[in-house]
Amino acid sequence: MNFQIYRDELLLKKTELTAGSSAKPIQSTIENNSGRQGDMADQATGNNEVHIHLKLKQTDAKILQAIDEALRRIEDGTFGICQDCGEKVSSARLRAIPWTRSCIACKEKQG
Repeated sequence: MNFQIYRDELLLKKTELTAGSSAKPIQSTIENNSGRQGDMADQATGNNEVHIHLKLKQTDAKILQAIDEALRRIEDGTFGICQDCGEKVSSARLRAIPWTRSCIACKEKQG
């Protein structure tokens, strides 16, 4: 089976994530907030912004790792096979989330 369309989608998403990571570096956000003056609400807002940026970075890193794993599965011929039950992952699910490791039934069991 030809998985070129999925490979292209994975590479596009990887490019989007890596290009977006330089938009506003977390270090500058931390530095801007560390010297911030103002009331406690202003400081809390700044801390919350840093927390959100960190969570987004963690999420992006997890997706990037999943994309790299999916690209390896394409190369070794295991792409599109659920890692939990061994059944085929539906093409609709692969189109929606090409880096998925699981079929929809197993993902729903995971919670």
